[in-house]
Amino acid sequence: MSRKVLSEMGIYQELGLQDVIVATGNFTELGGSLMPAEVTEAMREAARSFVSIPALHERAGQVIADVTGAEAGYVTSGAAAGLVLATAACMTGSNPAAIHKLPDTDGLKNTIVIHKAHSNHYNRMFRLAGAKVKEVGYGAHRTLPWQLESALDERTAAVVYVVAQFLVTQTALPLPEVLRIARAKGVPVIVDAANELPPVENLRKFSEMGADLVVFSGGKDLQGPQPTGFICGRADLIAACALNGAPNHGIGRPMKVGKEEIVGLVAALKRYVRLDHQARIASWEQKVALVVDGLADIERLQVSRVFPDYTGRPVPRAWLTWDEGSAGLSKQEVLDALANGSPIIRVLEEYAGKGLLIDPTTLLAGQEGIIAERLRSIFSGRGGARQPVEPGE
Repeated sequence: MSRKVLSEMGIYQELGLQDVIVATGNFTELGGSLMPAEVTEAMREAARSFVSIPALHERAGQVIADVTGAEAGYVTSGAAAGLVLATAACMTGSNPAAIHKLPDTDGLKNTIVIHKAHSNHYNRMFRLAGAKVKEVGYGAHRTLPWQLESALDERTAAVVYVVAQFLVTQTALPLPEVLRIARAKGVPVIVDAANELPPVENLRKFSEMGADLVVFSGGKDLQGPQPTGFICGRADLIAACALNGAPNHGIGRPMKVGKEEIVGLVAALKRYVRLDHQARIASWEQKVALVVDGLADIERLQVSRVFPDYTGRPVPRAWLTWDEGSAGLSKQEVLDALANGSPIIRVLEEYAGKGLLIDPTTLLAGQEGIIAERLRSIFSGRGGARQPVEPGE
């Protein structure tokens, strides 16, 4: 292929890949988010000079504290790494002997307590730090206060409370009650709020409620570098996170964050709190309305707007349901037709049922129209393939 042709192609096309229209919201497997120029320019500038990484971490932590209202903050290499470091901090504190012992936790408080209703594949992050996991409650049925109280003993390092879209059950104890029970036992609470932006108020909400450590992703709605996240919370535990992390030689040594990512995360965080979030919601509403209105006349398809999302985030979505028998289309067949056409389209499978969701938060201008046209084609039996359309056409 000639240099001229390559120069006219996008970077993914040069690698033999296609761009993807992402209507799922921010997912790691689809690239997280798109960083705005303000963030990429900050990273570009950071790449031009050397800096003391511990000093940069400390200054970034002060910015995180200012924005979140917590005592301190720490930049991590993603939210999952944040869970590892938060777990390690609760087990070791600032004790160097304990820090250098991990993942051997003999003799340490080494148990993480989590609702069975919150248990998920990220439990591995606790085990990675050397912790043992103890589940409480009756799973999808309910959790009783005494179950949490009786689970907290002299080996408990922390309680982890998960706020996430993929956990649709409401059977866990409310966070205020968890905080009350844990505080009475002297046990710290880690809140996993990786994808709980928006609303912007969540940056402060969980710390103000009394959570000891709160973990956020930097590469989702914050639109920072994808391999970043941050922890905010108690100053002593944040200090322990730093001691367990890079460039120190603790359990978090392979989870280092580069100077460019730290600066990019700080730039993204400062930008995020300055955004007009009501205007963002209004733009999402317009995209959802275009999808709903564009598919309203398809008899076999029921389309409606749903708001808010499962965890109460102010995100409108288009909800698609249909009878697979009468439509002659299974959910998987629709997903395959969207994914196998050109451009590739990825939508969200509804967690609690059989439908599909169109999340507008990751759509570029005009892409909602491409999605509506592809779905019309699929449900009218014409297949999924079409030629790429420039945004706005």
